[in-house]
Amino acid sequence: MKIIVDRAKCTGLGICEALAPDVFEVDDSGDLILLSDQVPDGGLDEVEAAISGCPTEALRIER
Repeated sequence: MKIIVDRAKCTGLGICEALAPDVFEVDDSGDLILLSDQVPDGGLDEVEAAISGCPTEALRIER
């Protein structure tokens, strides 16, 4: 499963990083960095929580 980021919607708040730190990171300039564009084994719950927690709806999973 691939993680998709809509860069036009992402504001770099870091909620995704807090919920799934092995997948998401916000750098010093506020840009989101995907540490992996694939949902890691055993990480689906964290990634889904990050997607649900994103206030700008910038994240989704492509199955």
